Amino acid sequence: MKIDRKAIEETVETMKKEGFVYLVKITAVDYVKNMEVIYFLRNIDRNEDFTLEVDLDPSDLWVPTIIKIHKSADWYEREMREMFGIEIKGRKAKRLLLEKWDGKPSPLRKNFVWGQPYES
Repeated sequence: MKIDRKAIEETVETMKKEGFVYLVKITAVDYVKNMEVIYFLRNIDRNEDFTLEVDLDPSDLWVPTIIKIHKSADWYEREMREMFGIEIKGRKAKRLLLEKWDGKPSPLRKNFVWGQPYES
């Protein structure tokens, strides 16, 4: 289901009330012209999966945090910030996954050039 990024928190909260209490993962996909953040939710009792997709313009890469709804979102949000360059609004902790890496350039983006020297 495609949603606007402004509706992420409300939609995830609603889905949790509907029984989708397990956040399987959050990931992003770089399509060059746009990026997409994908939330995978699961209802364990009914053995159902639900997917939320959020399109982002490459010039305005951010989504709100859902860590207050699903604490397990912490790792996934950190990964999106560091590996895709997507800012997570509302996060207080800005810890990195990889030590001494600021995530610039973002290694999972299509425009990343492998083999270039890194300066932190």
